[in-house]
Amino acid sequence: MALTKLPKNAFGTGSVDTSKIEDGTIQNQELAGSLSEDKLATGTIENASLSNSSITINGTSISLGGSSSVGVDVNWQSVITADGSTTTTGVAGNGYFIDTTSAAHTFNLPASATLGDQIAIKDYAGTFGSNNLTIGRNGHNIQGVANDSLISTNRASLLLVYVDSTKGWIYAEESNVASLLKAQFTEATGGTITTSGDFKIHTFTGDGCFVVSTLGNSPVNPLGGPSNVDYLVVAGGGAGAGSGGIGGGGGAGGYRTTFPSPSCNAGAFPISSTTYPITVGGGAAGYHPAYSPGSFDSNASGKGSDSIFSTITSTGGGGGGVGGSTCAPGHGGPGGSGGGGNGGWGTPGGNGNTPPVSPPQGNPGGVANDSSPTPGTDRYAGGGGGGAGATGSNGAGPPRVGGAGGVGVSNSITASSVTYAGGGGAGGFLGGGAGGSGGGGDGNPCGPPNPGNQNASVNTGGGGGGGGNNVAGSGGKGIVVIRYKFQ
Repeated sequence: MALTKLPKNAFGTGSVDTSKIEDGTIQNQELAGSLSEDKLATGTIENASLSNSSITINGTSISLGGSSSVGVDVNWQSVITADGSTTTTGVAGNGYFIDTTSAAHTFNLPASATLGDQIAIKDYAGTFGSNNLTIGRNGHNIQGVANDSLISTNRASLLLVYVDSTKGWIYAEESNVASLLKAQFTEATGGTITTSGDFKIHTFTGDGCFVVSTLGNSPVNPLGGPSNVDYLVVAGGGAGAGSGGIGGGGGAGGYRTTFPSPSCNAGAFPISSTTYPITVGGGAAGYHPAYSPGSFDSNASGKGSDSIFSTITSTGGGGGGVGGSTCAPGHGGPGGSGGGGNGGWGTPGGNGNTPPVSPPQGNPGGVANDSSPTPGTDRYAGGGGGGAGATGSNGAGPPRVGGAGGVGVSNSITASSVTYAGGGGAGGFLGGGAGGSGGGGDGNPCGPPNPGNQNASVNTGGGGGGGGNNVAGSGGKGIVVIRYKFQ
């Protein structure tokens, strides 16, 4: 009869050792099922004799019979006592007790991190509410946002785990935490910086850069500031035309603004953390060719230069119309506001708001006078340049007085009320038109006495005055102003 089972006492103690068993003689297929616990004496098979002698937990291999903690696995460090002047940079795998009894503290996350890195933080003295803890992101996102965290509740406990470059560090566990995102306000440099209450104002009177280093994080954190700004962008004014006393006035530079904006003037134009080149347009030089019959052309005088901030472009003002009594009359040039027509044959002014934007950046120039039934008899009064607030006035005759420049618009973005973008007054045979409020130059009469300079005011974008013994005024340089809430 075949032997099917060996009795327990079939072998003497120690009578079977490894030398008595040929290598490979006992294999899995020789066993029907598995050896139950009652068939093995304790310790008869060593771990090293098993094909799998360890297990892996959280990426770490642990030998059978070994031990490891399961869950949050951090090495807690000695208490950090905040002194208000030093910061701490954490190390992955560590836990930190932080005592802010005497001062607030900044704890920076590691500059480099990999998937699964962990850092734990605990409010040691229950004082994060009075002396807050700032968690610096140190180049990484926190919860998917490029923003530091502010912990401002007592007894807070946190566990941060690094995921990837998109989400960065996330809060895997949190206790007694009211808000995780630090209130943040916009910070920037560039131009001449002034403040008015809670607002910072950057004024550019020449080309430069508006450099945004930090964005406000409202409404994500209601205590932070907005990431919007308000702007005023005024282009350079157009030149007046000197045409024997009948040249058209220069049009004002384009005027574009968001101020005052809704929501307590907290900004209406979104920005990002980047560098914005700023262009401030120059005023065109007055155009005054030497007077002689037939010497004038029918073109407008010089156009002002554009001013630019981000996607906002204000167009330079159109030049005043150039012409003469013995030649073809000149139309006013188009632009932010149009230049006035030359004083002859009912010459029209240039179009304003060209190219068109909404709301409009300016108005047309005025029409030159030609009231006589016989063309040319009373045509010696040019049209005023258009302004941001109104169309330039038409030339009047008799008594042959140049049209006034269109008025500009007042704005308090700099914390003081200033009027910008007035049109230039036109020349007239017996009298020049007044420049529009907002820096427009005055027009001059044809003959002596000549009132003198007809230039527009600098950094207003006003149009130059026209006419006056072939002396014409230059347009005024523009300006760019940016305003935002900074506290």
